[in-house]
Amino acid sequence: MYRFIVFILSLMLFAGCDQTPTGRDQLALMPDTMMADFGRQTFLQMQQQTPVSDDEAANREVQCVATQILAHLANRFPGNALPQRWEIVVFADPSPNAFALPGGKIGVNEGLLAVATSDDQLAAVIGHEVGHVLARHSNERLTQQLGIRTVLFLVGMFSEGDADSERIIQALGMGAQLGIALPFSRAHEEEADLMGLELMASAGFDPRESVQLWKNMAATGSGQPPEFLSTHPNPGSRIGALEEKMQMALPLYQKATPAECEPQ
Repeated sequence: MYRFIVFILSLMLFAGCDQTPTGRDQLALMPDTMMADFGRQTFLQMQQQTPVSDDEAANREVQCVATQILAHLANRFPGNALPQRWEIVVFADPSPNAFALPGGKIGVNEGLLAVATSDDQLAAVIGHEVGHVLARHSNERLTQQLGIRTVLFLVGMFSEGDADSERIIQALGMGAQLGIALPFSRAHEEEADLMGLELMASAGFDPRESVQLWKNMAATGSGQPPEFLSTHPNPGSRIGALEEKMQMALPLYQKATPAECEPQ
């Protein structure tokens, strides 16, 4: 039984391996067309559940910053499949959040603009979220979750169903969550930070403002779980990693035409 499970695991780990735009090995087995459909359906549901912002200044700023970031995708990360069209929506939601979905969907909450206090800081967030899409992180996460469930199903199917077997399955499930799903999610966040830093700098936004953004985020946050149990690096770790990459991003910024998204 156990040899069979190991064999199935090996197939899932090594079949269809690819690389992200940063060169990290990746297993993302879901068809991109299916992921794009998921993204579009999810975005439509969000638009039905959350009102769209009527703040004209907020909409102008988000549209301008996002458009300039998107204009540099093909040059910064060539050879990656990109959505033909992007939809950018500002939501009337006070929480400081933003997201990008497969299928070319970008959402920014009004509340983010109270934390991202400049165009450069907003560019850091949007670049980061677009990085998730370019690196196919949602595809990879879904592949991981399906893999975990498949292994647990096989263990349950071949076990005798007694109390010891149930405890083993529970332990395997927790071990998979802590040892596979969460670390990969932190890796996604770190990778998206790096890609976002490159994107914002190439588009003419000051990458140093990404550090200030996360200082702002840290000032507004409270009671977050320990980093090893979190899907996101804590702000201190994030700031340190960004500062390490700044010497790579600054030359891109210095070569770029300065971005301008002044209020109209």
